[in-house]
Amino acid sequence: MQTIASRCRIPRLRQLLLVLLATTGLFLAGAAPTSAHAALTGSDPKQGAVVDRAPDQVKLTFSEKVAMSDGSVRVLDPSGKRADTNKTTDLGSNTYGVKLRPGLPDGTFTVAYQVVSADSHPVAGAYTFSIGAPSDTKVALPDQEAGGGLVGALYDAARYLSYAGFILLVGGAAFVLGCWPRGAGVRPVQRLVTGGWVTLTAATLALLLLRAPYTSSGKLGDAFDIGKLGDVLNTKTGAALVSRLLLLAAAALFIAVLFGAYEKREDPKEKKDLTFGLAIGGTVVALGIAATWAMAEHASTGIQAGIAMPVDVLHLLAVAAWLGGLASLLVALFRTTAVDSSAVQRFSTVAFTSVVVLAATGTYQAWRQVGSWSALTGTSYGQLLLVKIGLVVVLVGVASVSRRWTGRIAAEASGLAPEAAAAVVVEQRMKQTAHQASRQTSKKPQKKAAAKPAPKPVTVPASGQGGDDDPERSAQLARQQAAMDSAREKRIRDADPYRSGLRRSVLAEAGIAVVLMGVTTFLTTTEPGRTEEEAAKATSAAAAQRSGPLQLKVPFDTGSADGKGTVQLDLDPGRTGSNTMHLYVKRPNGSAFDVPEVKVSLTNEAKDVGPLPIAPDHIATGHWSANGVQVPMAGTWKIAVTVRTSDIDQITVKKNAQIG
Repeated sequence: MQTIASRCRIPRLRQLLLVLLATTGLFLAGAAPTSAHAALTGSDPKQGAVVDRAPDQVKLTFSEKVAMSDGSVRVLDPSGKRADTNKTTDLGSNTYGVKLRPGLPDGTFTVAYQVVSADSHPVAGAYTFSIGAPSDTKVALPDQEAGGGLVGALYDAARYLSYAGFILLVGGAAFVLGCWPRGAGVRPVQRLVTGGWVTLTAATLALLLLRAPYTSSGKLGDAFDIGKLGDVLNTKTGAALVSRLLLLAAAALFIAVLFGAYEKREDPKEKKDLTFGLAIGGTVVALGIAATWAMAEHASTGIQAGIAMPVDVLHLLAVAAWLGGLASLLVALFRTTAVDSSAVQRFSTVAFTSVVVLAATGTYQAWRQVGSWSALTGTSYGQLLLVKIGLVVVLVGVASVSRRWTGRIAAEASGLAPEAAAAVVVEQRMKQTAHQASRQTSKKPQKKAAAKPAPKPVTVPASGQGGDDDPERSAQLARQQAAMDSAREKRIRDADPYRSGLRRSVLAEAGIAVVLMGVTTFLTTTEPGRTEEEAAKATSAAAAQRSGPLQLKVPFDTGSADGKGTVQLDLDPGRTGSNTMHLYVKRPNGSAFDVPEVKVSLTNEAKDVGPLPIAPDHIATGHWSANGVQVPMAGTWKIAVTVRTSDIDQITVKKNAQIG
């Protein structure tokens, strides 16, 4: 079977890989900010509450345990000054407190928090409560979300590269040891595995340096703050990253032996013993590196963490064995002629086993992280998981095509290595071409030509063997010989009857794998569907509990002789929907004050709703009431109270209040 190979196939390979990486980068850049992995489910004082006197401390309750340090919670007074003591305490049951300073003024206070959830992701937010009565506030919180901005983008890129480096390092080394031992002496494969180690090491160092600004300030300059780096080392994520660096030092020794002493061993028994030792040592190092992800991210928190972490390690190793081996096979098919059919068959078995392990561990992880059909389709994590499943299905389909090509190669080779079979094909084609040329020559009339003297052979003396030593001529001959060897190797490589088909299918697998890794990176930074639904339920319940009767006291002065007093406004239940409003007008001495008219209006300026007029009915001396007062949405409402004390004297007083 004749196969015509394109002369620019390798450049096209590079261009296609660059396009795939760029597409993945655009996909990463265009993604929305990820959700937090822990949610604020309760607080004391409650959000929007108006308390009579300042509490001793502010308490925050989250949906799961969080990492919190001094300064993680800030309480700011209406002027923007710190109202807390900068000391946080763990009160148990996922509740944390910060003490307040004594002698706080009345007005609206802002509570801002920035913590780290149990699965290593930053969580930030803010809410307000009021002492005495709501007021204007000068507090301006940053618009940037925790883990966002330039630092967030760099951190996500380093996370992606760390996965890619792990896959190339572990999968490439496993491919050499388990499928193709001769690959230890092949330079392109050596560069691939070594490049995976370098990528993983550099990405881990970047993650360690960026961890402090990623979880706190968001300023790139804080990456080089030694004090903050020390704080990171005391966290679970910092310990995991340092452990990974130590294991990578052991991995460097493994690579040195694999591509050094192992490749040079010729005695079969010694090589077998060294293979066994490398397999044991490499497995231990790979398990340890994979565990650094499992111990610090999704698997380490939530239900069944003791089972989830080993399952996550198996999942990562299966991904590395499949996709890393795939990358090694791709390099071997495009850049060498040494890979034989038995190696391809062995990798096909490894890939099939990896897919089975991925299916089992992935199913468990999906159940654990999603938990319900509604979360599978209604949360960001569930939707990304569906995309990942679709990509895996396509990848398995393309892999089945590769398995068919593998079977054809094995049948065609008949026990010969591909380079041997290809060399036979090249020789046959050369004989066929020479035979056709001789037949065409024999058909033409022959003319008798004058005899010419035979040319004298030109002998190029070897360097150091006498004669004129011409370095330029020797270098030119060496370059010509290298070019001839390269051309012959390419002819042999392209003459393999089924190699071209296998290269195309493996290249397609690699392209899909690049996108699949991007989706997987998103999954590790997205709040699990089960957690998102549970947090939403807890937040809704907390919102229902914190909404309560609203009470405001509004002083007024119309400027007349008997024009001073206070209006007390009660709104019950103080939620969205239908409410009952009571108004009590009193003189400065506290006695009931019957004024000619009292009116109220509600305005939500943020939503451009209102003013909604309310005309209460006079019930008794100094008492007005209105039933069925509708509050269409939760938020900050401006309550305007108009009091008329005579035919010409009236005043409108406005106050802000959180309703719902």
